[in-house]
Amino acid sequence: MQQQTGGSEKLNGYLLALGSAAVLSLTAIIIRHLTLVYGVPALVLAFWRDVFSVATLLPVLAWFRPYLLRVSRRELRHLFFYGLLLSIFNAFWTISVAMNGAAVATVLVYCSTGFSALIGWWFLKETFSAARFFAVVFCMAGCVMVSGATDASTWSTNLLGIFTGAFSGLSYAVYGMVGSSIARRGINAWVAVLYSFAFASVFLLLFNLVPGGLIPGSAVTPSDIFWLGKALSGWGWLFLLAAGPTVLGFGLCNMSLSYLPFSIVNLIVTLEPVFTAIIAYFALNERFSNLQFFGSAAILAGVLLLQRHDSSTKATSPAHIDAQAAPAISRNN
Repeated sequence: MQQQTGGSEKLNGYLLALGSAAVLSLTAIIIRHLTLVYGVPALVLAFWRDVFSVATLLPVLAWFRPYLLRVSRRELRHLFFYGLLLSIFNAFWTISVAMNGAAVATVLVYCSTGFSALIGWWFLKETFSAARFFAVVFCMAGCVMVSGATDASTWSTNLLGIFTGAFSGLSYAVYGMVGSSIARRGINAWVAVLYSFAFASVFLLLFNLVPGGLIPGSAVTPSDIFWLGKALSGWGWLFLLAAGPTVLGFGLCNMSLSYLPFSIVNLIVTLEPVFTAIIAYFALNERFSNLQFFGSAAILAGVLLLQRHDSSTKATSPAHIDAQAAPAISRNN
C-alpha cells in the first residue's frame, strides 16, 4: 500500500510538472497572437500582463492567506529592486517575442543558463568546472544559431531582434540570481510574485510614459496605453495571459514540488520551449530551419548538462521556467 501510494504521488507530481510546462509554454503564443492580431506595442502588453497578474493573485492571497501580504520595510526594498529587474526582463522578452516569434524567443531566453554560469564565475567566484564550460559553449552557440546571427543578412534585417533575444536571456539570468537571494531571505514565493509584478507594473507604466515612444515597443502617446480600446476579445486574451500561464503555470509548478524533488521538476519544466515550438508550428505557422533545430538542441543540452552537474554537486540550479514571469521554484521562490 505504501509503495502504491508513493507511486501515485509521483505520478501526480509528473502530471503537475508536465501541466506546468504546457501551460507556461502558452505565454509566448498568446503574446505573439496579441502583437499580430491587435498590434499591441510590446511594453504596453507587458504592462497590462503584470497588472492583470496582480489583479488575479491579490484577491486569492487576501482571501486565503491575508497574513502573507504583510512584509517588512527591508523585504519591501528587496522586492522593489526585484520588480525593477522583472520589468527590464519583461520588456526585453516581450519585444523579442514580437520580433523573433514565439518559438525562437522562448528558446533564446534559455541562454540564461550560460549567462548564469558566467556571472556566477565572474562575480560570485564560483568554480568554473568543465561541465559549466561546456554548458556555456552549448548555450551561446545555440543562441547564435537560433537567432540567425550566422547569416550576415540577419544583422541588417533583424538586428534589434538578435540583441533583444540575447538580452532577454541575460536579464533573466540576473533576475533569477536575485530571485535566489529573495528565496534565501525566507520571503514566500507567492508574495515575491505578487509584489515583484506590482512594482514591475509601475516601472513598465513609466517606460510607456517616456515622451515620443523613445523606448522601442513603448506607447508613443499616453493614450496608447489603452491600445485595445473597446476590443473586448483583446482584453480577454490579456487576462487569459495573466491568469493562465502566469498564475496557473506557477501554481502547478509549485504543487508538483510537493511530490517530486526540485531537480526532477526543473528537468520536466525544461520541456517548455518544446511545447512552445509545437504549438507555434500549428497555431502560428512558425517554422524552424535545420540550423535553428540544431541550435535549440544545443541550448537544451547546455541546460541539462548544467542541471545534472549542479544536482550531482548538490548545488541549487536556477529554475528556467517561463521566461517572462517571476520564477516559481528555486531562484524565484
